[in-house]
Amino acid sequence: MEGNSSGGAATGGGGGGGSDVELVSKTLQVEHKLFYFDLKENPRGRYLKISEKTSATRSTIIVPSSGISWFLDLFNYYVNSEEHELFSKELQLDSKVFYFDIGDNRRGRFLKVSEASVSRNRSTIIVPAGNSPDEGWAAFRNILAEIHEASGLFAMPNQEHLVVGLSDDVGAGFIPGHGNQPASSSSELTVDRATDLPSQDETGLTGVSKVIRADQKRFFFDLGNNNRGHFLRISEVAGSDRSSIILPLSGLRQFHEVIGHFVEITKDKIDGMTGANVRTIDPPHR
Repeated sequence: MEGNSSGGAATGGGGGGGSDVELVSKTLQVEHKLFYFDLKENPRGRYLKISEKTSATRSTIIVPSSGISWFLDLFNYYVNSEEHELFSKELQLDSKVFYFDIGDNRRGRFLKVSEASVSRNRSTIIVPAGNSPDEGWAAFRNILAEIHEASGLFAMPNQEHLVVGLSDDVGAGFIPGHGNQPASSSSELTVDRATDLPSQDETGLTGVSKVIRADQKRFFFDLGNNNRGHFLRISEVAGSDRSSIILPLSGLRQFHEVIGHFVEITKDKIDGMTGANVRTIDPPHR
């Protein structure tokens, strides 16, 4: 059973006190437990507070905004994998480490998610797997997806939205600090999947966009045009920093060939890479 609300009222809470602003709030009931999801921000940044409440206890973990997509990917893994393919995982985010551990008790299978950091005592929430495909882990995953999508509708603190297109007096070249787009990217455990963003012009080239994530960076690819013709803007976003290059369409094929060259000569290293933030924990020997 789910309920949710969203808004912009100032709230106190686990991430930083009375200056925190609540962006999205959702509630999920799984068996006898209630889970509260609160996306908040304060002058230090944005975070997701996830609280588990039972009749006797309440536990809370704090997920940095950069980790929401990683949590979504990991819950996708636990929801979609066969039972024999499931392993415990460890996720490093900034100064925090999150542990994902599978367990069983008399009520059934569960996922224990623990947060460890130097600034807080270790905190744990326990999410039951659920008795149907739409309950438990899957319902938890769905709310993470909703929050991840909704977070892209809010500009980060002290940042401006990226204006689509360029003014006529801007040509191809390096544009440092060219504003910022909402963080609406879809993060991956690997770096090779691109996600379509809403197109502004389904009939032409302008407005076609892609976004990929590599480690802690996001790369936005946006087709646009001005009075000099069509171009591809490639923007690198790392935290609050954003830089862009503008590539005229006439150079796109050559750019593709050069990138392909470096993919080819480094393919052995690329094939051996996995998600830099996530590692599988070997089960204990019995």
